Amino acid sequence: MRPEYEELPTQRLVAVPTPQRRVDADELLSRVARGDERAFAELYDLLSPRVYGLIRRVLRDPAQSEEVAQEVMVEVWRNAGRFDGTRGSATAWVFTIAHRRAVDRVRAEQASNDRAQRVAASSVDTPYDDVVEAATARIEQQQVRRCLDGLTDLQREAITLAYYNGNSYREVADLLGAALPTIKTRMRDGLIRMRDCLGVAF
Repeated sequence: MRPEYEELPTQRLVAVPTPQRRVDADELLSRVARGDERAFAELYDLLSPRVYGLIRRVLRDPAQSEEVAQEVMVEVWRNAGRFDGTRGSATAWVFTIAHRRAVDRVRAEQASNDRAQRVAASSVDTPYDDVVEAATARIEQQQVRRCLDGLTDLQREAITLAYYNGNSYREVADLLGAALPTIKTRMRDGLIRMRDCLGVAF
């Protein structure tokens, strides 16, 4: 015999997540200009792969491309206040910096090769300009070493392996036994600290 009433099965209410609004590069860059490091981290994750791809097409060399891409992102952090949204998008502004840096690196490499060929072909003593250039480079190296000493061990090791030994992010992660996202974050934070330190030094 069927009871007069039956209990209906309990239905669990599932909360529907509120869709997060996607923050675009222009808004992130305006926050970066106000010194917002969290916004810079988001902008870095959003644009750095595309920045690397653009630079890689110019330089071809993966290690140099990663180095220049990091330099570009540091320049974006340093000069975000100069971005003028009336003249174009944040993405276009960042890509312009990236292209300029890549072309500068190609020219610097060519100039270095040309200089080496001139020195090799010449039997005269080292010109005064080369002596000044060597002394300036030595001072800059000392400043970089001092700033590296101010980083955490992981930041210093990651940056040294990437920039001085030419390892990729993944190779650095393997060498240090750390997760790839951790290495990227530590390097980004380390580069910000290096930028601040070198800014004071100069």
